[in-house]
Parts: sequence; C-alpha cells; structure tokens
Amino acid sequence: MNQTAADILTQLRQISLFGELSESELERVARYTRERRLGKGELLFQRGDVAHGFYFVTEGQLKLGFSSAQGNEKVVEIVGPQQSFGEAVMFMNRPYPVFAEALTDMSLLHIGQNVVSDLIDQDPQFARKLLAGMAVRLHNMVRDVETYSLRSSTQRVIGYLLQQTEEDGTKACDISLPTSKQVIASRLNLTPETLSRIFHDLADHGLITVHGKRITLHNPQALSRYSG
Repeated sequence: MNQTAADILTQLRQISLFGELSESELERVARYTRERRLGKGELLFQRGDVAHGFYFVTEGQLKLGFSSAQGNEKVVEIVGPQQSFGEAVMFMNRPYPVFAEALTDMSLLHIGQNVVSDLIDQDPQFARKLLAGMAVRLHNMVRDVETYSLRSSTQRVIGYLLQQTEEDGTKACDISLPTSKQVIASRLNLTPETLSRIFHDLADHGLITVHGKRITLHNPQALSRYSG
C-alpha cells in the first residue's frame, strides 16, 4: 500500500535534518518527496546513475557497494531504518559511485534535490545541520578505513560483533546479525570462508555460540581482549 501525504509527513518529522522546519516547510518538502518500495534483491540505483535527491530508509535494509572488474563485490555500507544516504552525491552533480541493492523487502523516501537546495538558501541552520550530518558520515567512513586496514581479520570480526550489542559489555548477551554472513564478510573486507573460520575459532575458545544469524556472546569483555 502506498503511503498517503499524511504518512509521508509523519516520516519526514522523524528525520533529524528536518527537525527545525515549520509545518508549512515540512508540507513543502513532502510535495517533493516520493515513497519507494523494493523487494529483496531489487536495485534502487546502479553505479553511474545520476542523483536527483537523497534517500531516507523507513523500513528494511540495503547495501551500498561496487563490483570489481573481476566480478568481486565490495560492500561499502549497510543502511537501515532511520538512516539517510546520498546527500553528498546529490550536491556534486556526479553519478553514484556505488550501487544500492535491497537486502530485505523495504520502503524508503526520496527527497528531491530542488527543495533541499531551496532550504539551504533560505535557512542557514538547515545548511549547518546538513553539513553536520555529512561530516559524521565522513568521520565514520574514515574510522572504518582505519579499522579495516590496520586491524587483523579476527579483530575486525570481534569489533563488529561488539558493535551489535546493546548491553553494557559486562555480561553474556545474544545478538542477531542484521544481514547475511556473505554481506558482513564483504563489509569487513574478508572472504566468507575467513569469516566462517573466525567464527569457528571464537566458538572453539568458548567466546561465542553461533546459531545461524543469532550469536551468543558469552563474555564480551574476554571477547574484546582476544587476539587470536
């Protein structure tokens, strides 16, 4: 079922970027906003497509990535609910450097470039918030490059598992992997075989138990200290 104008307004109110806008301004943004629904495995855009706005995920997950000349896929980012993407490319007037593919059935909003440009011209506070959001994403990407370049394979996997926890890190907990192990391996710059080997090694040392996508971390503190 397609969302109504009222549904889209409700979703826009949840985007921190639009938090300071008046109701009339939000209604204007809504007129330039379109809902998109994708089935699992469906492409939102291809590498090389032109950007005409940015996206906000309301339900489900997608991956941003690219393929090498040899056909190997590299996942750059996994985007989930309440996350936006595509803001920087929108302003560069360049094609997308990655493709976007749905990992699950999903819905998202596309906010048109023209209305965003008008808001920047009219509201310095909006422009600052937009820049701040892009700066955070850049900081996270630099951190990821450092993590995946300087840490060992085992340290990358442990770091990823600990990022999925919502506990204080002092007691056992269960986590659910947000996507397939193949996608996670690509995100961590590993082969699926290496990821599986590390999971087996951590399980053999009594640090985790793997049940499909559900993983029990028996001692997060000991896990964080494990070097393999």
